[in-house]
Amino acid sequence: MSTERFRAVEEFALRHRVAMVVVWSLVLLLGGAAAVAGLGRLDQSFTASGGPGHRANQAVQERYGNGAAVAPLVAVATWPTAADVRAPGTAGRFASAVGRVAGPGARTVSYAGTGDEGFLGADGRTVYALVYPGAGKPDLAGLTAVEEAAGTLRAGLRSALPEARVDVTGVLPLTHDSAVAGPGSLALAAKAACALGLLVLLVLAFRSPVGALAPLLLAGVTSVGALVLVEAVAGFTEISFIVVYLVPVTALVLAVHRWAQPPGPAARSGVAGGAAGAAACAALALFPAAFLRSVGIAGLAVCAVGTAASLTLTPVLRSALRRGGAARPAAVRVGWRPSAVPAALGLALLVVLAGAATQLRVGNPEARALVASGPAWDGLDRLTAAGVPTGALNPLEILVPGGVDARAVAARAARVPGVLLAAAPTAPDWRRAGSALVVVVPEEEPMTAAGAATVTALRSALAGPDDTGSDAGHDGARADAGHDGTDAPVLVGGSGVVDRDLVDGVYGLLPYAVPAAALAAFGVLAAFTAAGAAARAVAGGLLAAAASAGALTVLWQWGPAGTGAVTGWVPLVVGVFAFCVSLERAVASASGGPPWAGPVAAGAGALAVLAVGIGPQVELALLVSGFAMAATLDALAGRRLAVPPSGPVAVLRSSPRLV
Repeated sequence: MSTERFRAVEEFALRHRVAMVVVWSLVLLLGGAAAVAGLGRLDQSFTASGGPGHRANQAVQERYGNGAAVAPLVAVATWPTAADVRAPGTAGRFASAVGRVAGPGARTVSYAGTGDEGFLGADGRTVYALVYPGAGKPDLAGLTAVEEAAGTLRAGLRSALPEARVDVTGVLPLTHDSAVAGPGSLALAAKAACALGLLVLLVLAFRSPVGALAPLLLAGVTSVGALVLVEAVAGFTEISFIVVYLVPVTALVLAVHRWAQPPGPAARSGVAGGAAGAAACAALALFPAAFLRSVGIAGLAVCAVGTAASLTLTPVLRSALRRGGAARPAAVRVGWRPSAVPAALGLALLVVLAGAATQLRVGNPEARALVASGPAWDGLDRLTAAGVPTGALNPLEILVPGGVDARAVAARAARVPGVLLAAAPTAPDWRRAGSALVVVVPEEEPMTAAGAATVTALRSALAGPDDTGSDAGHDGARADAGHDGTDAPVLVGGSGVVDRDLVDGVYGLLPYAVPAAALAAFGVLAAFTAAGAAARAVAGGLLAAAASAGALTVLWQWGPAGTGAVTGWVPLVVGVFAFCVSLERAVASASGGPPWAGPVAAGAGALAVLAVGIGPQVELALLVSGFAMAATLDALAGRRLAVPPSGPVAVLRSSPRLV
């Protein structure tokens, strides 16, 4: 599409400015209501991978109604020194109290029902039980129900066992406690400072409060329109809830960047960058992994709606500001002054961070990194003080079909290195329609190298014929997996397999998905600009995406937080964000746009996400820090890797000092 056609679209929008305002107002208002109402269409499990563990968890959920991908609650009781926790009067009373307080539909297992000393602490006074509440499903409502059940279980057990010290912990209670704690006074001050800094940055950059509101309006209509499109697609295919994090921050950075461009090259660079980003995201959406499909469709929607808004709404807003006498950015003419040493240092930093991305370990953060205090932390501390490893918080569940001896499967699993215990409870809640569940407690958490090795070894051990002589394959997960019969496979599920499946089922596709997305973006950009410039823009986007993943690795996996792993979907969301905004910045820079636009847009994005996300919740902190670092690193890449324009360009007098 030529520049004349872009100008024709803008002139059409100006001739029908009232209609444009009405249309985008309806998108913002009615679309916003529709987007909120349609959030339920999105998959809220955050575990969609399509791998064998995901299919096993679906089978367990369908048959037993709880457990599977939802980590259980862990009830911990410590008796005085004189008590014998192995005695029926003690262990049986604890098990009875747990079963009674857990409520209807819950599944519980402890020493009394299995005789397995893996449920006992090394101190001889502590016993714990795994509790799968009846309402636990792998979606937001189900996770909330499990979190709430922790308080009920804790209070009920303390009332039923007054002579013992009772605590309740688990992955979800630990996460819940961090949310309940809320940000402290220092964090609240930092959030307020970031919000104020965002407004100040935009006002200084665009020289008027009214001009600063325009990119926020563009970001709003883009976010709402994109979410409506994504939710419409979710009616036909599975789309993960993670898109609600990707859409608004990407829309904001793109809107600020495009609003900063001069009217001449703004349309062409916006269409080129948007089309390239849309093509790359469309390529990701074609791969058979729910997370890749989700971020691909979301990125495609943001780029498409954002481009439409920049062509039709942006000229109308510019015209309104000119008529209202709003101040326009004052600019001076400056030349390009390259500096070899800073450029080399900046490039070296990006390359080092990209290298660190190769050491990224995806998975839920380790239990001790989730919260620093609270009732769930007390339970975790009590558990580990008794010598029980933290792998108890993420047990595995083996779905054993009819015709296969569950006790033999448990015995086989118990021999796997890294397994603390494997038990086949005989209670009715653990046996349904001929099938049975075997619970396996690993010694290490699944996001660690040792924990991942245990999951792999367990799957391998159960892949061949079991002790009964029947085939216990797991990866096949055939269509008849939910039916009884000796030809059905033994399925390994539970909260501990989700991370492994994410690595195999999603990250295993990245060596194919990333080149496909890069080639798609290059093909589109080559139609708008020279092949060398297109290749440089795509390479910069890939470097920005890889460096953002490396920054997450350094800051969280290796840093003081010591999470041990990075939540699996976070690098995917952050990487798509970094790639799209990097393409936008590179195309605008090559088109002669002001060099301050990239840093201002990056600063706006970083301040916005920090204003929202600063707080004690580790997974939210992971996400917002990833966005902030991706925006900052791309601004760094823009200053170090940008192609010098052929002549002097207009820059805002004060903007280079703003970020």
